[in-house]
Amino acid sequence: MISLPISPDKPWLAPLAGYSDLPFRMLCRKRGCAVACTEMVSVKGLKYDGKGTKVLLATNPEDNPLVVQLFGGEPQDYSDTMPQLLDQGYSFFDLNSGCPVKKVLKTGGGSALHLDPDRLIETALTMVRIAGEGRVGVKIRLGFMNGEDNYLEIAKRLEDAGVAWITMHPRYAKQMFSGDADWSKLAILKQNVSIPVIGSGDLFTAEDGMNCIKQTGIDGIMFARGALFDPAIFARYLRLLNDPQCDDLPPFDLGKTMEEHINITREFDGSTRSFRKIRSILPRYAKGMDGIRAIRTKLTACEDWEELIEAAREVSTLTMDRC
Repeated sequence: MISLPISPDKPWLAPLAGYSDLPFRMLCRKRGCAVACTEMVSVKGLKYDGKGTKVLLATNPEDNPLVVQLFGGEPQDYSDTMPQLLDQGYSFFDLNSGCPVKKVLKTGGGSALHLDPDRLIETALTMVRIAGEGRVGVKIRLGFMNGEDNYLEIAKRLEDAGVAWITMHPRYAKQMFSGDADWSKLAILKQNVSIPVIGSGDLFTAEDGMNCIKQTGIDGIMFARGALFDPAIFARYLRLLNDPQCDDLPPFDLGKTMEEHINITREFDGSTRSFRKIRSILPRYAKGMDGIRAIRTKLTACEDWEELIEAAREVSTLTMDRC
């Protein structure tokens, strides 16, 4: 059976709409990311050759192992598109039944599947039948609304359906990203299924990752927003895992991270579209820092790749701390 590495010392990068493209995945892999997920890919978009959908699948030999995260509300759409993905060389897949964004819910996909567990299970069964044993995971939430917890029922049925791993963001869909992730529910999930459980939600620092593993006993973690603030969160987490008493974690290098991300993006696709995208993404690295307004102004004023690289180098000379 083909399988993915799932253990505390193999941190994953979450699927991040608008962010986890090939350049960002490579940035994270160089810093200790063991498994990366694509941005969410619409099976309906694949079926009808939707504009921009195939761009989300861009990869290279170093981008491995890679999980393609799919979303959509109709099991038939998975039957119609997954065989082609397998033919193209993609091996691992994840069903998104956790995204709470309205445009995803309107498709009947994402966390809307929590409202129809039978359809969720049918979709997962379809994916496992096509992809094979050990190749399909599912991302879930606690339920759709507070008090409507159905994650245990769904998880047990997914295990019976042959799903190889479950990732849970322990919030309700209606919460979006408000409030706190309830890690205690990850521990309950782990105790009730025998397949690997990966945790997501409120893992903003390497310390958060360590604490989540300790408190829940889950099999692995998946960094999302924490990686957006600094891709080196993977390296810091692994350092702490090897030495929990470590008190000299490397500082966040804002300028170096920006410059490397620019260069990888330019190498992958030096188009005007990519330039505008990376220019808009870079300020996120400075979120929560003193002086972020000046950084954003400097970056957004750049009109070509050389100016953008020079701006990143100037940022390296600044001394800033997270607020």
